[in-house]
Amino acid sequence: MNELIRPQSMTNRGEFAMTAGVTRLVQLSIRRPWTVILCFLLVAALAAGYFARNVAVSTDSKKLMSSSLPWRQQEAAIDAAFPQRINRILAVIDAVTPEAADEAAEALVKELAPRTDVIQTVERVDSGFFERNGILYLDLDEVRRDTADLISAQPFLGTLAADPTLRGVLRALSQSLEGVRLKRAKLDDMRPAMAAIGDALDGLANGRTPAFSWRTLIAGRAAKPSELRRFVNIRPVLDFADLEPGGKATAVIRDAIGKLGFGPGHGVKVRLTGSVVLSDEEFDTIADGAEVNAIVTSLLVCLVLWLALKKARIIFAVLVNLVIGLTLTAAVGLMMVGALNPISVAFAVLFVGLGVDFGIQFSVRYRAERHAGGDLERGLAAAARGVAGPLLLAAAAIATAFYSFLPTAYVGLSELGLIAGTGIIIAFLTTITLLPALLAVLKPPGEKHPVGYAALAPVDRFLYEKRKWIVGGTLGVTILALPLLASLRFDFNPLNLRDQKSEAMATLLELMNDPDTTPNTIDILKPSLPEALRVAEALRRLPQVRQVLTVQSFVPDDQEAKLALVDDASFFFQNTLNPPETDPAPTPADTRAAIDKLTGELTEAAQGLDSPAAVQARRLAALLAALARAPPAAIDAAERVLVVPLKTTLRQVRNLLAAEPVSIESLPADLKQLWVAADGHALMEVAPKGDANDNANLTRFVAAVRTIEPDAVGTPVSMIEAADTMVTAFAEAGAFAVAAIALILFIALRRWIDVALTLVPLLVAIVVTLEICVVIGLRLNFANIIALPLLLGVGVAFKIYYIVAWRGGETNFLQSSLTRAIFFSAWTTAIAFGSLWLSHHPGTSSMGKLMALSLITTLTAAVIFQPALMATQAKSRPEARQEPNRHN
Repeated sequence: MNELIRPQSMTNRGEFAMTAGVTRLVQLSIRRPWTVILCFLLVAALAAGYFARNVAVSTDSKKLMSSSLPWRQQEAAIDAAFPQRINRILAVIDAVTPEAADEAAEALVKELAPRTDVIQTVERVDSGFFERNGILYLDLDEVRRDTADLISAQPFLGTLAADPTLRGVLRALSQSLEGVRLKRAKLDDMRPAMAAIGDALDGLANGRTPAFSWRTLIAGRAAKPSELRRFVNIRPVLDFADLEPGGKATAVIRDAIGKLGFGPGHGVKVRLTGSVVLSDEEFDTIADGAEVNAIVTSLLVCLVLWLALKKARIIFAVLVNLVIGLTLTAAVGLMMVGALNPISVAFAVLFVGLGVDFGIQFSVRYRAERHAGGDLERGLAAAARGVAGPLLLAAAAIATAFYSFLPTAYVGLSELGLIAGTGIIIAFLTTITLLPALLAVLKPPGEKHPVGYAALAPVDRFLYEKRKWIVGGTLGVTILALPLLASLRFDFNPLNLRDQKSEAMATLLELMNDPDTTPNTIDILKPSLPEALRVAEALRRLPQVRQVLTVQSFVPDDQEAKLALVDDASFFFQNTLNPPETDPAPTPADTRAAIDKLTGELTEAAQGLDSPAAVQARRLAALLAALARAPPAAIDAAERVLVVPLKTTLRQVRNLLAAEPVSIESLPADLKQLWVAADGHALMEVAPKGDANDNANLTRFVAAVRTIEPDAVGTPVSMIEAADTMVTAFAEAGAFAVAAIALILFIALRRWIDVALTLVPLLVAIVVTLEICVVIGLRLNFANIIALPLLLGVGVAFKIYYIVAWRGGETNFLQSSLTRAIFFSAWTTAIAFGSLWLSHHPGTSSMGKLMALSLITTLTAAVIFQPALMATQAKSRPEARQEPNRHN
């Protein structure tokens, strides 16, 4: 077998003109190894210091797309006009009663307001103006019902307002029982109040936190889910140089939640969501288990290197070469881009995969030459002559593939291409200088056994004999499966790449199920409010639109009729809710006396009766009797459970009865600033009809809105436009890369047939990878599409190695040391990338899946399809001087 191809065969007719220069560089490194090593160590130390001092990661996802894109410019215009709408943390408060939700929201705002060092603003969405005028935003029938409920509760509320204590609550019940005794009321009218208060006292007696609500008691019906939820908007101070820009603010908020004692066990649950928390939480998910995963991956890579190279000293040299190359690439990359982004940090993974490939190619070739020649220096020199040309050509092609992303509008990928392409050049330079110097110093022992796979000779014969069937069958199946590509989908929804069970994500999905709180809305900016109102009317007629909000939407309808109902209720409460004098605070003896008095009255009222109301009266009497015998702490607990929500309800009723006519001019300034900018520009918010998280529904929604307003932006538009930008970037870069690589190959190989023999297997691997994605249901997305540059880079390298060997006279590829190098290089890269499959982050996991799949297809195309394809063109192979076959 022609195991070793001499440089004369590769440089026939002037091919690889730079090979001699590369070979001389390797030989120089061998002659002065310590000089080379020390120089690299010095430069690496300087690079590491620079990187440590200046490392910055910009996690601002908006900067991943070019600011020159029209939709990005429109987004920037809205952000500039309404900066208070962006980069927010939303605290979602759920409680067992409406009063508890109000109290928790108010307490959280007060606790966070002083922390101006990490929080710019903190405010309740529904406080102040909305607490006073909120009734006007209800339907007229709801206003009529609520005011009627208040009027019926007026006597009870009047007593409570004069004495908002546990004693006052007991007195109010006593007065009601007096009405029953005088036949002015029925005991059954008191049943709801007796049952609710009895449940609260029973819960306290049994160690539970009761859910007592005066608002529910007055209304006579259970609270709606929306009444049990409150929102607090928080604008944090962000540090985009930090991997978690909102981390400090989030920590302060969570500390406040803990300090206030909020938790499901206390009837209040507070969850954080919003763009800031989602971004930080995503980093946490990616980092979760990353350390253990990195250790396991490193051990597996070392194992594969051991199987490939067999010598600890050679493995050590490859690893040192890899670490120094990665350090240099990190520093140079940081110099070029200023700050890494969530996409460009992937350069490290790409460098490891491709840097290891170069190291394995050189080292395996060295082992083969060492076995043939037996001398360290001659083995290194021969290895240099053998791999200089293929490595140089592969490095040029891979760097070109990565640099092809530079002109695209996808900035994240453009910067990744810049750093990764530069990293490939660095990896090539270290492989032909530092690696030989390290091997020269470490002096690994000679090779006793052949390096190739002599046992695969039958497979080589099979590939040659069945070459036409293999080529025809592969191309046939690939072409027949092309219709599958019509079903290839790009999942443009970035939410699907996040951990659906994380707090921020689970909360967001819950909000998205409510059409009133979904964040998947479209924003439209118009020069003036009248123009915005005109466009809003047109948008409301679209069947895909559920609602359109403008500042005008905060001016309630039917105000005259609603305010008349509020005025009628206010007449009954003229001095009731704000009595000129309130009773003095009771002493413990006063409270116990009120308990004893009510106990006796309840017992007397229920005597001889067996109605449901009588049952509740006797139950409450027994609970009060037990409370009277309990220690003071038990009475204090009852006071808190019954009186704290009472004070909240009284305050809200006072505010509600003070409702006033609302106009745009009377809206709060901070509310108007969310919808009308200082220069008069007006904002519209358009919500979709149907599932706000369904990609197809969002696509129809965006298309419909854009028929009226082409400049519409917002989350759905950003997702679709970002996906289009990314797909376009890959299509443009892919086409440019293939064309540029073809030109480079033609300049080096001088024959278009050889260019085709290199690129056809690569294109087949790419197409088959995408076809398999459709079959297994693996969608492309913002994360896993990064696998395609890897497929292009690794794929073209493997194909170049084989075409150069074929031109040099090699035919038995599977038996050669080249296949050993390619096989273990692919396995090393597969482990490095495939380990991402195990990530807890869905996007990273999908990246690992596609990378592993792409490596399998490109390896198969290299070791099976390409040898068979080249065998069909044996007669067209350029003449080459070949040495006699050397069998392993």
